[in-house]
Amino acid sequence: MSVIVLAGTIGAGKSSLTALLANHLGSQAFYESVEENEVLPLFYQDPEQYAFLLQIYFLNKRFAKIKKAMQEDNNVLDRSIYEDSLLFHLNADLGRANDIEVRVYDELLNNMMEELPHAAHKKHPDLLVHIKVSFTTMLKRIQKRGRPYEQLDYDPTLYEYYQELNKRYDTWFANYNHSPKIQIDGDRSNFVESPQAAQEVLAIIDKKLKEIRH
Repeated sequence: MSVIVLAGTIGAGKSSLTALLANHLGSQAFYESVEENEVLPLFYQDPEQYAFLLQIYFLNKRFAKIKKAMQEDNNVLDRSIYEDSLLFHLNADLGRANDIEVRVYDELLNNMMEELPHAAHKKHPDLLVHIKVSFTTMLKRIQKRGRPYEQLDYDPTLYEYYQELNKRYDTWFANYNHSPKIQIDGDRSNFVESPQAAQEVLAIIDKKLKEIRH
């Protein structure tokens, strides 16, 4: 029985692997709020104005979901609170948040992380699974899923944002220390489109969970 959190850039396949894992483990899947997120389209229209509001929205939703997920022993989250700082600080570095917003955000996140062990049944997830994909794969997946505001045709400056976001995940994964972790090569093992690759990835994760339990 394990709580698993997934991590990865936009288009990495987190939702697909969440569904596979939840079905495989007989657990509940917790998905990030995207389609019903009324702030996200506003952010893509005006990142400088809405970056802080968007991140507060996501932080609130992620905190609520990880609290709920970790009150039981066998759930899967397609993105977690542990990535939140990476996403906001990228926007801040791109000039989309000011120093006051960064300070308020950092203080709020630190307070939430201190409260998480008291609010949830577990102190941390049992395993983090990071899906690493190339920048080329990331762009192809974004284009394929077809959300208009995510497309480069909608805003060519998104190219730089996506490129930097994908690059920063390597450092983020190397520094992640809240729980055991594993990295899946989403290019080599295309579990999104290949049933065989999906089974291989599930076997890798099963092996890691077995190691953790022992």
